[in-house]
Amino acid sequence: MVITLFPKLQLFVHISFHLPCVSLLVEWEVQNHIPSGTIVKALISGGENGPWMKFMRAEITTEDFLQEFGRLCPEIVVESCLEGVCKPDPRMYKLCLEQLGWQPSESIFLDDLGPNLKAAAGLGIHTIKVDDPETAVKELETLLGFPLRMAVPNTRPVRKTMEIPKDALEKYLKDLLGIQPTGPLELLQFDHGQSNPTYYVKLANHQLVLRKKPPGTLLPSAHAVEREFRIMKALGNAGVPVPKVLDLCEDSSVVGTPFYLMEYCPGRIYKDPSLPGLEPSQRRAIYTAMNRVLCKIHSVDLKAAGLEDYGKHGDYLARQVQTWIKQYRASETSTIPAMERLIEWLPLHLPRQQRTTVVHGDFRLDNLLFHPETAEVLAVLDWELSTLGDPLADVAYNCLAHYLPSGFPIQPGLSDCDLTELGIPTAEDYFRMYCLHMGIPPIENWNFYMAFSFFRIAAILQGVYKRSLTGQASSATAKQTGKLTEFMSNLAWDFAIKEGFQIFKEMPATKPLMRSHHTWSLLRTPGTRSYVTSTDSSPAHASKGALIFSPEGLPHRVRELYQKLKEFMERHVYPAEPELQRHQVSAERWTPSPLVEDLKEKAKAEGLWNLFLPLETDPEKKYGAGLTNMEYAHLCEVMGTSLYAPEIFNCSAPDTGNMELLVRYGTEEQKARWLIPLLEGKARSCFAMTEPQVASSDATNIESSIREEDGFYVINGHKWWITGILDPRCQLCVFMGKTDPHAPRHQQQSILLVPMDTPGIKIIRPLTVYGLEDAPGGHGEVLFEQVCVPKENIILGPGRGFEIAQGRLGPGRIHHCMRLIGCSERALALMKARVKSRVAFGKPLVEQGTVLADIALSRVEIEQARLLVLKAAHVMDVVGNKAAALDIAMIKMVAPSMASRVIDRAIQAFGAAGLSSNYPLAQFFAGARALRFADGPDEVHRAAVAKMELKHHS
Repeated sequence: MVITLFPKLQLFVHISFHLPCVSLLVEWEVQNHIPSGTIVKALISGGENGPWMKFMRAEITTEDFLQEFGRLCPEIVVESCLEGVCKPDPRMYKLCLEQLGWQPSESIFLDDLGPNLKAAAGLGIHTIKVDDPETAVKELETLLGFPLRMAVPNTRPVRKTMEIPKDALEKYLKDLLGIQPTGPLELLQFDHGQSNPTYYVKLANHQLVLRKKPPGTLLPSAHAVEREFRIMKALGNAGVPVPKVLDLCEDSSVVGTPFYLMEYCPGRIYKDPSLPGLEPSQRRAIYTAMNRVLCKIHSVDLKAAGLEDYGKHGDYLARQVQTWIKQYRASETSTIPAMERLIEWLPLHLPRQQRTTVVHGDFRLDNLLFHPETAEVLAVLDWELSTLGDPLADVAYNCLAHYLPSGFPIQPGLSDCDLTELGIPTAEDYFRMYCLHMGIPPIENWNFYMAFSFFRIAAILQGVYKRSLTGQASSATAKQTGKLTEFMSNLAWDFAIKEGFQIFKEMPATKPLMRSHHTWSLLRTPGTRSYVTSTDSSPAHASKGALIFSPEGLPHRVRELYQKLKEFMERHVYPAEPELQRHQVSAERWTPSPLVEDLKEKAKAEGLWNLFLPLETDPEKKYGAGLTNMEYAHLCEVMGTSLYAPEIFNCSAPDTGNMELLVRYGTEEQKARWLIPLLEGKARSCFAMTEPQVASSDATNIESSIREEDGFYVINGHKWWITGILDPRCQLCVFMGKTDPHAPRHQQQSILLVPMDTPGIKIIRPLTVYGLEDAPGGHGEVLFEQVCVPKENIILGPGRGFEIAQGRLGPGRIHHCMRLIGCSERALALMKARVKSRVAFGKPLVEQGTVLADIALSRVEIEQARLLVLKAAHVMDVVGNKAAALDIAMIKMVAPSMASRVIDRAIQAFGAAGLSSNYPLAQFFAGARALRFADGPDEVHRAAVAKMELKHHS
């Protein structure tokens, strides 16, 4: 015989419970031989600090959870045949109590025989006679003070912080329903509803659902149960499946806050979007039914339903973005970088709204009640966020689960599931299904809607988390949502970046940009340029291949990019320069600046990323913006106004040249391994050519050896001035060395792709330019000793290094000249502002003749160099890099020298301040001077120009 004693406060009993994750817990109970129903003991043991609550908050592991159960709830089996004693002998009860470690007054004994009950009662044990199991359980519930049977799915005992006065509610219901019930009011809380607490109420034969505002101070316009009541009543009359609403009570004295009542509708709620246990055809039917009911909501006649004033018409997304920004700000507890980016990005990328319908605002699978046996939707629940607006926002929100992992703690997702095998439509298929049912064409800015949807859910989760800190949240798991807000916002930002990449496909035409002639501001906001000579900006004109020397003459798409780039520089880059300069001289300077990384993410989202790849190299626009060299020259000049801008837009050397090298000459495997991370900004690279022992301006002098050995190439050499090699993000070194010293002079060299983690690469020291280290990339002196590289890492093949280097020296190297124009404009702008504000020898510097002459000379030299840069870029576009060799050589000879002179004049106007780090002039000058070597010595370019000139005239 088995005798089971029930401790009053630590109870386990064989009853079926419907609780959060009950199927998982039952499985654990079976696998670990834990008595069925042990979960109830966990729920009431220790309250908020009990094992169940700790497990729900992910504070303990499954093993710890089960171990705690073993301690709190041991399975005591006392068999009379083994003990030699049986009921109603008091020794049997004492033996059980002794093994349980409980006092008689802490225990409850249930039995159907009077003598057994009498013996137990004689020891002080609470007893219940079991004639009818239903009656006995009710009596047990009364004795315990909480319900045990939860036949209502998805309910649980009411949380302490969510309790409502039952007596006042019962009186209210009696008056409303006109009944005089004999039994007590039953009250359970739905585990659904993070926002508005929702309760199951049973009084007599009436089953109801009560939904109320949470207690405490609430955010403005949030938790509007009054609106929920109105919309459900109107939609019910319009044929949309919703629960039947009965009454709205705005009297807070009844349960503490306003609430409304609706009829309880039995049905099935699918919490897991993967729909475990169903067949693929059933899953497809569920998703189709969900799609159709969403279309039904969006097809409601607003006027006939009396909902024309349920929300504002037009500008829905703009208002929603501002609403959720305000809601987030009101519940903000710490700074989340992705949320800050989204708050700035979303208002700038609003799509054009096409329709206004009823929108649910929180439409997802687990807010639908299905028929227990079919795919019919019986009711759409949780209308708190409903309004009038853009229906596509509902569709995107409905697809959130497609991008969440299956183990996501708030709501399981589908991102790691095989949807084809499951029979569930992909997000794209689901959206196409919606468009088909609604009879509308698909939209192009789907990524914006997804970004906004994830941003909104992040703001909601932040609100839930904030309420959890004050004890107002209706869900026991609310405190988990703090870290989930950041996760959701990062997903939103991923979609923002995807939307940014769509900019290149189609950009609306705008009016020509109007600028004042040569207007530049002081340090932080350089202005823009314009010219007296204008060009026809029509697409037809641009297609003729005409030289466009004014931004106003650029094609619409490029002009839009130009304007976006300038706005980005003014909003983000110039204001960040002081902080970036401080980081560059700090102890952390060899670590990439977090601010630069943040600005990179912003640039990606704006579509201002990888602008450098010329159209001829990337005709399908697979890797970049698809600009011509001439178009990019105008944008590159803008980037040149700041030392930090090129990296922010992933348009900085040496990465640009290396990426173009990989696009032009790399194999598909090489592109996959190296090009993609570089294009995504996840890695950086360097180019190792210059050597200290030889005049490296002549690439045929290179002495570093590359020899073949056992299926590998072994590198030995001494390199220096290797820009970027000190950067911790540098993963690739493009290495030039000799594979065959006996081959023809220009066929001795080869180029290898060398991973930076290859053994044998030894960085000797960083080199400085006029004392500047250029951290974090720097310019390293490096030894390559027995560096072993797989043969497949060679570019094109042995002996083709000189050919590749010459190809790389085209667009990649003229970019420096483009940037130098912007650098010179910035220097001149600083100079003009300075001389207007300083007085020497009795009058402003601007009135000194020598200063005026310097300004005039600088303007003329900048204009000359710019025209030559644009001409070189244009010739490269029209006849190719090889035919443009003369123009490329001329601009490499002219631009660095011009910039050095213009910057030097500006430094002179600043006096000693021009030498300091207070202004960018010193770094500008060092950079311009270095480029008279980095792009090849002036002497080499002069010789090349002269030779071509003589050849031409002969």
